[in-house]
Amino acid sequence: MLGRVLAQRYEIESGIGAGGMAIVYLGQDRLLCRPVAVKVLRENYAKDEDFVRRFRLEAQAAASLSHPNVVNIYDVGEEDGIYYLVMEYLAGTDLKTLIKQRGKLSVGQGLWVAAEIAKALEHAHAHKIVHRDIKPHNIVLTRDGRIKVTDFGIARAVSSSTLTQTGFVLGSVHYSSPEQVSGGQISGAADLYSLGVVMYEMFTGHLPFEGETPVSIALKHL
Repeated sequence: MLGRVLAQRYEIESGIGAGGMAIVYLGQDRLLCRPVAVKVLRENYAKDEDFVRRFRLEAQAAASLSHPNVVNIYDVGEEDGIYYLVMEYLAGTDLKTLIKQRGKLSVGQGLWVAAEIAKALEHAHAHKIVHRDIKPHNIVLTRDGRIKVTDFGIARAVSSSTLTQTGFVLGSVHYSSPEQVSGGQISGAADLYSLGVVMYEMFTGHLPFEGETPVSIALKHL
């Protein structure tokens, strides 16, 4: 992928990170002369037509969000079987890394982070969008001192895919609400439950529930 130009506009420069669903690259928007983050779907997802359809719909919905605490989605597209999202590039670190580095956060800092996340959720829920995957990995603390929530709308496409019916592909069961792990109706309340788990981890340095398997952890949430 390095050196490739998508849509004759987004030049892939280097890798940033990788997750269960996608690989994220640092890119350059040649048209607007600015850095961007390009999230490219892994091949197994890109081959699932139902998932791709849901991915596009959810990405387009998430792109409608405009809030200081929500990462902006600039574009979504496909080229030669490569499905990608173009997003705001954020220089900084994710909350999970910060917790690991510090052990735990101070009460004051943790409350500030939680309040900023809550503002993003309030905005999304007002637009009928439920995140479904709130966890420290999806919270970015930028170098200029802002909090940004990433991956809005994407988890819904993942959870709806046949690829994920038998397991927790995103590895997010530690933060999942009871209704998520039991397959119940999902509302904005699920995001607030996950935020509560994030707060627990910020203040204590560890998760409320651990287990040897995702199923054992899910049962503890229930």
